[in-house]
Amino acid sequence: MEYILITFGIICMVVGVLGCIVPMIPGPPIAYLGMLCFHFTELYTFSTLGLVTWGVVVALSVVLDYVIPIIGTKFFGGSKWGSWGCVIGTIVGLVAGPFGVIAGPFVGALVGELMGNKPFDEALKSAIGSFLGFLCGTLMKIAICGYFIYVLIAAIW
Repeated sequence: MEYILITFGIICMVVGVLGCIVPMIPGPPIAYLGMLCFHFTELYTFSTLGLVTWGVVVALSVVLDYVIPIIGTKFFGGSKWGSWGCVIGTIVGLVAGPFGVIAGPFVGALVGELMGNKPFDEALKSAIGSFLGFLCGTLMKIAICGYFIYVLIAAIW
């Protein structure tokens, strides 16, 4: 049973890291599942506080992954139109597949700002903020999964 948990844990870690880059795959939650698999073996046990803390961080990362593009839109001068466009673009992007997840918030913020009668250059600036927010969310997920891999390697040694 231990070998099955270890193998499944490694697979979850690899898929988790890929999920940070490939849209539609929830990277940190899958990597966290891998950490839980390692926890239930005799070789790798983590503290309860550590597991709970990591679980909270993963839950926050899932929420922030959708919120950060909206914050980026606002930071770059976006209005409520751009924020709502970003939200709608994110939802539509989820349905549209991997490219849609990347382009959805950008296009949504751009269209929203244009519908709010902003000039194209200001609307584009807001949409760029949305895209930069998406990139920040991706980096956050990579950092979390990278930390999980680090913790696992440190536990093995």
